[in-house]
This record gives sequence, structure tokens and C-alpha cells, in this order.
Amino acid sequence: MTTAAKLPPIEATSRRNVASKGFDVEKIRRDFPILSRDIRGKRLVYLDNAATSQKPRSVIDAGTRYYELENANIHRGVHFLSELATREHDRSRELVRDFINAEHSREIIFVRGTTEAINLVAQTYGRTHVSPGDEVLITAMEHHSNIVPWQLLCEEKGAKLRVAPINDAGEIILDEFEKLLGPRTKMVAVAHISNALGTVNPLERIIEMAHAKSIPVIVDGAQAVPHMKVAVRALVADFYAFSAHKMFGPLGIGVLYGKTVLLEAMPPYQGGGDMISSVTFERTTYNKLPFKFEAGTPDVSGAIGLGAAIEYMNSIGIENIAEYEHELVTYAAEQIAKLPGVRLIGTPKERTGVISFVIDGVHPHDVGTILDQEGIAIRTGHHCAQPIMQRFGIPATARASFAFYNTKEEVDALALGIQRVKEVFA
Repeated sequence: MTTAAKLPPIEATSRRNVASKGFDVEKIRRDFPILSRDIRGKRLVYLDNAATSQKPRSVIDAGTRYYELENANIHRGVHFLSELATREHDRSRELVRDFINAEHSREIIFVRGTTEAINLVAQTYGRTHVSPGDEVLITAMEHHSNIVPWQLLCEEKGAKLRVAPINDAGEIILDEFEKLLGPRTKMVAVAHISNALGTVNPLERIIEMAHAKSIPVIVDGAQAVPHMKVAVRALVADFYAFSAHKMFGPLGIGVLYGKTVLLEAMPPYQGGGDMISSVTFERTTYNKLPFKFEAGTPDVSGAIGLGAAIEYMNSIGIENIAEYEHELVTYAAEQIAKLPGVRLIGTPKERTGVISFVIDGVHPHDVGTILDQEGIAIRTGHHCAQPIMQRFGIPATARASFAFYNTKEEVDALALGIQRVKEVFA
């Protein structure tokens, strides 16, 4: 890159309007433009963070800056803009590597999101290693994105999908999970945190049990990365998947982490673009990691936005985020649980991010509609986790999900809104 020395320094998004010491939630809230708007004449109370989180100004500005000042394709051009975009894109990959404590940036594969990451592993590692009569083990609390790809693989290969049960609190029954690990188990797929219940699974123990029988583990980390420190080397995770839009970054981009030895042995997922080293009509040789799994024009703006989101979270401190959110979600569970006629679905010992509940005699969709009239945004339905609903014998729940910009005052507003729902249906 002949012009590298002339490239301007990349602006550190972490110094823009971010609380640097302590945890000042009101100052943090000012970083999120959407939180200042009114909905139906009332100040927005956004409690649908498990579906997608809101974006701080620094992330919005990073995407805008790319399209206004840096727009170019990467890894292919020798002109100034291409080199600048390439540097920012590659810097974001390094930010991801550091954020999840991966060993090498080549272990960070950019994908469209958690769903594509899981499908990539199922269609590459899975197709290579799963044969007729083999088994894939998941749990009863998985998101559809960690169920359907394995169903498709098992149907194709003549394998069997096994499901580890959960108890009434919404926790994996570890003894039953361990019993299902057998000589034909070729993969374990498990959520770090349940998107429907908020259960924090004992991932270290689960991985330890699987590895004791030389079974690899893929972790759906979509709900974990926004709320807690994730260190893939400490977890000894084989694969770990997450999405930018759940962690205050842009939609349409995510990450698959994989151990180098596994990724190098896996065939490509898609063909074309930067995933090739050379092409003739007789044969194609594939690019090195991570590019072997990144076919086509990359989402450069998305990667830069993800990097900006990581810088923003780092500036606050993931430990500070986790501590604040634990207090907030504990308070929310206590306030909702004591409301007459309201029942929490899932009462795990370790919970973060999510509170699911039902109100006697009221369909969750009606709950969401009435709360919306109060300016309160929650999610209602099965949350792409229909087997969980079947496990608890309900069609759907109302789900309030939290981020570090939410407040106890917003929890109180939710509680008042629930009381309003009960009055309407009294």
C-alpha cells in the first residue's frame, strides 16, 4: 500500500460523548438519539433490546463517515479510498478479536449475523463430520436459528437431533445433558444466554463435559456479548457466534469465531470474490483465513460500525455494564413478580437481559398493544423459541429486555403499564 503513510489517523469513537469514569446512565442515554423521542405523546421506554439494541451516536457517525468520505471496496484497490477503507475494515476485525479474547484475527469471520454463522458451521463442519446414525445435541431453550440448521443437516445426513431438557426454572438439567453425550455425538450447539428466558447457562461446565468426549461445541452468543465479558480462549469454545445489532452496532453483520485448526480444515461456505486465491476452469485454490469464508463484497460499513460499537462498550467497561444490568434486571424481576396476576416464565438462578411474563386472562399481544399506547416497547410472541413455549405450556409471553441505557424509572413505568393492562381487562 504505497500511500499508507499519507492516510489520516482514524478517529477514536470512544472519546465522543462517553462516560469515562463511573456509570452515569443519564449521560449514557444522551449518546443514543432515539431515546429522546416521544412515542404516542409519551417518552419512549425501549425494552426490546433482545430483538435489537439502539445505536449510539458514535456508531451512527461511523457509518455515515464511511459513506460520505471513505466509500470504496476493500482488499482490491491501490487507490487512496480503497486503502483507507481496507485499513478501517481490518482494524474492526482486530477490535473484535481483542473484545472476545481470540488468539488471532484470522479466527474472526465476518458474516451477516448469528444465524448465518451457525448455518456456516452446520453446512461446512457439519457436512464433513456428521454421517448417518450420528447425533447433534442441542437444548430445549435454543433459538430457532440454533435448531433449524441442525435439523436440516440431520435430515440430509440421516443423523439424529437430540435435545437436552430444561427444568421449571428454565435451566438446563446438566445430568440429563451429560447422559446424552455419546460416541455418536458429533456436535453440541448451545445458547450462552436464552433469548426467551434470560437464563445464563453454565457454559464452562457444558464445554468441559463435551470436550471430555472430544465433542466440539458451537455457542450462540447473540444475547451474551452485549451483557457480559466473553473470552473465547478461557471458555475453550470451538465456535462462538454473535450479531452486531444486539450489541449497539448496525444490522446485517455479525461474527463467527472459530479455532484456527477447525476453520482451516473446513471447506468454504460460498464461492466467489475474496474467498479465492486463484481460479482456472480446471480448479480453484482458496484464500487463507479469514477470507476463505467471506465470499463477495463485504459489508465494510457494517464492520466499521461494529468496531465503533465495541469501542463504545469498551469506553464504558463491560464489567461496569454487567454490574449495572444485573442490578437493573434483578429489580425488574422483583417488581414484576410481585404484581398480582402476573407470572414470570423462567426463574433461573443466573439471569441477565430478559424478563418474560404472562398476565392471567390476557394474551401477550394485547399486553404489548396496550403498553405501546404508553410509549413502552416490549416484544410479544414466541420469540423464535417455540419449543420453550411448548415446554411451559403457553402460546407466547410478553418479554421485556434490557440494556445499560435503561433505568429503574423505566422499570417502574413498565410496572404501571402492566397495571394499566390489568385495568383494561378487569
